[in-house]
Amino acid sequence: MSDVVLDASAVLAMLRDEPGGDVVAGYIGRATISAVNLQEVAKEMVREGADIERIQPILDELGFDVRSHDADAAYAAAALYEPTRRYGRGLGDRTCMSLGVQLGVPVLTADREWRNVEVKGLQLEYVR
Repeated sequence: MSDVVLDASAVLAMLRDEPGGDVVAGYIGRATISAVNLQEVAKEMVREGADIERIQPILDELGFDVRSHDADAAYAAAALYEPTRRYGRGLGDRTCMSLGVQLGVPVLTADREWRNVEVKGLQLEYVR
């Protein structure tokens, strides 16, 4: 059982050794991430110059419980459109939030813009 769901911003804070990264590191081996958010992390690493063949082993070593974005997850994330749209939350954010609600565990994020979002059952923890 995972203790938290990780947003891409939280994982990137840890990988970049940014403020709050130590909080995320404390959950290694006990964290879930959606495949959508994992893709966001990998994409940012590619954008920063890393080779995809090197990225996968690095991220695999972190031992995340990676959840697929299946039809149920798609509908759950879509249902969050209305309560999140005025705050500019996109697919990855809604996917992460809905996974946290589904699992009943807090979502760790480094994105302060999430503070205004109100979703029933969503528990947020900010790493910064």
